[in-house]
Amino acid sequence: MSRPLIVSALVLGPLLLAACSSTPTTATAPVAPTPATGAQGSRPAATPATGATSSVAPQTVPATRSDANASAGADRSVYFSFDEAAISGQWMPVVERQGQQLSRSAAVKVRVEGHCDERGGTEYNLALGQRRADAVKKALQIYGVKPAQIEAVSFGKEKPKALGHDEQAWAQNRRADIVAAAGK
Repeated sequence: MSRPLIVSALVLGPLLLAACSSTPTTATAPVAPTPATGAQGSRPAATPATGATSSVAPQTVPATRSDANASAGADRSVYFSFDEAAISGQWMPVVERQGQQLSRSAAVKVRVEGHCDERGGTEYNLALGQRRADAVKKALQIYGVKPAQIEAVSFGKEKPKALGHDEQAWAQNRRADIVAAAGK
């Protein structure tokens, strides 16, 4: 097995698996778990370029991991607030880790797949998913990943992670996944 393939396998690992979390019962907007711990956080959302905080709180996303594969997959997903394409500060550590790994492995290529929840029209969601994928691609380049290593695509609402019709499911579907690109 060649070194780039081994590095690819180590860097990108298993595919994403869905995890469950409970739905908060309070009337206030829930805050998403922190990527490192899965614990509920209370940090304000920040944009990667300016560090400015947003008044829109991130929504609840999976807080528990059922196995090591699900945990590893969570390190390759960036979640977004409703109708947003800006990466909140709590998801920048995911982008930073992936960016640093990819910048050390120039032969590894990835695809950033933008996704949306089921609300909204097909064309609008395809455009929003593309903006999300492009935002993650641009953020990865900040950490030294070459543009030729990254392909940004949108699946809109066509490939949901969660099949429910509630905020918990929608929050899991508003994401960009960093996955190994097929081929060379």
